[in-house]
Amino acid sequence: MLLTIDIGNTNITLGLYDGETLGPRWRLATNHERMPDEYGLQIVGLLEHSRCELESITGICLASVVPPLTANITQACRDYLGHDPLVVDAGVKTGVRILYENPRAVGADRIVDAAAVQRLYGGPACVVDFGTGTTFDGISADGDYLGGAIAPGIGIAAEALFTRAAKLPRVDLKRPPSAIGRNTTHAMQSGLLFGYVGLVEGMVARFRAELGPEMKTIATGGLGEIVARETDVIDIIAPWLTLDGLRIIWELNQ
Repeated sequence: MLLTIDIGNTNITLGLYDGETLGPRWRLATNHERMPDEYGLQIVGLLEHSRCELESITGICLASVVPPLTANITQACRDYLGHDPLVVDAGVKTGVRILYENPRAVGADRIVDAAAVQRLYGGPACVVDFGTGTTFDGISADGDYLGGAIAPGIGIAAEALFTRAAKLPRVDLKRPPSAIGRNTTHAMQSGLLFGYVGLVEGMVARFRAELGPEMKTIATGGLGEIVARETDVIDIIAPWLTLDGLRIIWELNQ
């Protein structure tokens, strides 16, 4: 079985593949203070809770946008699972041609997403990833990574309102009763949710103008489903897109 690990700034996402089938998957909070032994014990605990024998793990593929944690989790995998992970970086086959001005400046997760889209859905496509940042990635009809756009994530925006405005509370991100909020909580939820829906709709329209009317829009990330329910511009919801891309890249490198 293949263990896939996506290390993000806010969450670490893990998934276990039996061939092409995604089985158990988990989201953990990213913790910069955690040591390799702590991560190792946590991963082992998750696998054992899912009744997965450690000996059945035949490989690990990892993407990271948090360099300090890459080494810690790599060591945890080596010490507790007996495998050095394949880390998606320069020199690893992805099947994706990167047309960014500086290919090394593109986050590994964005290239992994492009690899998944190329194989599973085809281009042209716009991938909207609702993570720490809200990112928009353009994939050409040939599956090339063209570039994209980066905006602050919904969580960052919500936290900024709470920390920078003395009278604004911390709120849960959920749909308010109406766009016109009649109390502060609903007003903030409206601005965050419907405001980001407007951002997505506007950016998707601009990407479609450049990529063509046949462009698919694919939403991924933890908040993708919440936003997708409020708009018709998202064609596909793929919450585990990055894990699928890690599986595909692992296969390309065997």
